[in-house]
Amino acid sequence: MPADADSGTPTVVITCEHGGDRVPRRYAGLLAAARRRLPIHRWYDPGALELARRSARQLDAPLVFATVTRLLVDLNRSPGTRSVFSPLTAPLDDATKRVILERHYLPYRERVERLLAEAIARAGRVVHLSVHSFSPLFRGRFRRTDVGLLYDPSSRCERQICRAWQVALGRCRPDLCIRRNHPYRGTADGLTTWLRGRFERSRYAGIELEVSQRWPRGRKDAWRRLQQDLIETFSLAHRLWAGGPQD
Repeated sequence: MPADADSGTPTVVITCEHGGDRVPRRYAGLLAAARRRLPIHRWYDPGALELARRSARQLDAPLVFATVTRLLVDLNRSPGTRSVFSPLTAPLDDATKRVILERHYLPYRERVERLLAEAIARAGRVVHLSVHSFSPLFRGRFRRTDVGLLYDPSSRCERQICRAWQVALGRCRPDLCIRRNHPYRGTADGLTTWLRGRFERSRYAGIELEVSQRWPRGRKDAWRRLQQDLIETFSLAHRLWAGGPQD
């Protein structure tokens, strides 16, 4: 299966779209040359799956993740957009791309949407945390951000959660640069953006967590501590909306 899941409490659902750099055997030749010339962050999000697994375990939340490389197909892009396929797979014929979508893209997206719908049916509201990491270097410039919280500013619930999360994390980790809607916009194309159009905003809150890859690539003890701080402060922040008024 292209997606794996662990069952748990339905009020929080965690996903990881770029969890690995696995290349299905039939496409090994196509991507072989890229293995030597493209940096690892182009293949997947280092550290994201480790953080997602730990978060799901400690929050007792369902986890859906994928380990197929985004150079084959990007699970965090909406259907029909050009960026679903990388420059390596975009030139493939339509039949081949349709097979990739049917085997690796659609099952993942459908499983996530189904799990969220079930969570809403059972708990009334759900917080979807999509876990990612980003390269600290972009076009030759260093990104100072350590943690980015991406959301839709027009969604009161998402805005409240991210503001509370930023404050809570900042209090326990004043050494971090924590920014909202950075290094990407929370309303740019992505899984959470797509899902906001599938569920009522009073029922669904989609937050994309972005962590600088300098942390998982750095000291193990520092990375473990950051993971724990992220999980504990998220737990505090999302409860504000879970127990508060709906939009």
